[in-house]
Amino acid sequence: MNLGKVSSAVLMLSGIAGVLTPRGVGQALELTAPSARGTAEIRAGLGGTYAALGGWSLASREPAADLAVGATWLGAAAVRTAALLVDRPRTTWSYWAYLALEVGMGTASLRAARARR
Repeated sequence: MNLGKVSSAVLMLSGIAGVLTPRGVGQALELTAPSARGTAEIRAGLGGTYAALGGWSLASREPAADLAVGATWLGAAAVRTAALLVDRPRTTWSYWAYLALEVGMGTASLRAARARR
């Protein structure tokens, strides 16, 4: 499996985790969902969206699928980096680990897209 497919699989699996265990994902990201609506939003936004995009990319042979996954990962990394200045979040080891994962997986997907051309 190439790194683009690994990136897509990681995105899909993180989405499946959001669908199946939205409270656990929320806790890992320090998100609180005090209502059923909040839990549903984590399940849909962090679950369904990522699971569908990652799954589509795994099934697709089009470079655009890898580009979409790469843009998603790198968009998250860019906003996480900007949030350091804007929001000044408490940065535990997991904050940096998520940033490294986003940059690594995003780069892998963009390289895979380029190789498919």
